[in-house]
Amino acid sequence: MLVDVVMPKMGESITEGTVLEWRKKIGETVEKDELFLEIGTDKVDSEIPCSESGTIVEILAIANDVVDVGTVIARIETDESLVNMSSSSLKPEKMPKPKQEIIQSKPSPPSIQKKEKMMVDKSEKKFYTPVVLKIVSQENIPLSELENILGTGRGGRVTKKDILGYIENRETAPAPVEEHHVIPEPIKPSAPQAITSNLPGRTEEMHHMRKMIADHMRKSIETSAHVYVMTDVDMTPIVEFVKMNEDSFLVKEGFKLTFTPFMVDAVVKALQDFPEMNSSLSGTSVTYHKNINVGLAVAIENGLMVPAMFNCEEKNFLGLCRTVSDVATRTRNKQISADELTGSTFAITNFGVFGVTIGTPIINQPNVGILGIGAIKKQAVVVESNQGDAIAIRSMMMLSLGFDHRLIDGAGGAKFLERVRHYLETMNLNSII
Repeated sequence: MLVDVVMPKMGESITEGTVLEWRKKIGETVEKDELFLEIGTDKVDSEIPCSESGTIVEILAIANDVVDVGTVIARIETDESLVNMSSSSLKPEKMPKPKQEIIQSKPSPPSIQKKEKMMVDKSEKKFYTPVVLKIVSQENIPLSELENILGTGRGGRVTKKDILGYIENRETAPAPVEEHHVIPEPIKPSAPQAITSNLPGRTEEMHHMRKMIADHMRKSIETSAHVYVMTDVDMTPIVEFVKMNEDSFLVKEGFKLTFTPFMVDAVVKALQDFPEMNSSLSGTSVTYHKNINVGLAVAIENGLMVPAMFNCEEKNFLGLCRTVSDVATRTRNKQISADELTGSTFAITNFGVFGVTIGTPIINQPNVGILGIGAIKKQAVVVESNQGDAIAIRSMMMLSLGFDHRLIDGAGGAKFLERVRHYLETMNLNSII
């Protein structure tokens, strides 16, 4: 039986995906639940398991193709007796070629049809994905103007990011009107001069996830007015508590007791005291979120993901421990869903696990704040007491809070960070687990 492999729906808001890699070739067998395909969206890269065992007889979308959800991208024959290995049908195929559209006397927005992916001028053919054509139609961009956009996709293809970036910087001057049914030669802008070096090296395309991170970080810097405040935290009681309980906790729960749940617990309490830090800013409208959804930055092989831990205000300390472990493990194993990568109301990033003392993290949009956690290191500090001051060896940690100065002033950010420090240093450790 011939089984269709379709572009899966990776989340409620996902309408298309990019084929990143086929791990099987045409003619090769694949087992049920075997990871044979990697798909990328604007939120997450995922490894896709095969739904049936059989032989791949057709591949209809190659690497870097952008395909709508539900579109057939491959076919698998489950009956080995029907597979003819010498047949010409076992050859890679592209998606069916769409119709051609001829330029008329005056440029007008191209009509959007699912199967129309190709337009031609008198000198060369250019391919456009449905999502690009849809944006072009909505923005009333003439075809002659579209053809002058330099694409960064495979073979110079104009991608969704290219067209959105062009619209953002588009000049308001109207396009020239074409007359007498004459198709003018497209005026191609001069290519930007690349900065070259005489030093030896290699050049390669950025990984799909790296591109998404780069775009997200750039937009965050352009959107928010970043400001940072920092403070020291005495983590000595928590460090001693973890050392005393880590073995019994591992036996009881099946995972290690780390410092991250302590940070999340303190942040949740501070966010309840300062609800403006648990908000989102859109233009001049501020949304104060009812629930506290903490985004946890997790380092993975090709970059970074920030899955959300939802409704943290409803969880006790042990519940936060389990949530942190579950979310971090599934993210590293590429099992996190696209829907879990949206919806955070505040973010935490722990670069201290790499030995870094302090950092200035970029805000995870549309949040207005992010907490950076530094490494815990022993230091000689002055300890004040009723008996007088003394110098003692303490386990100290640096916290850095990045916040959006459009909404949060320096005083508000400082008070919030001080409250986080207070909750960490005064935490009641006798009954938390």
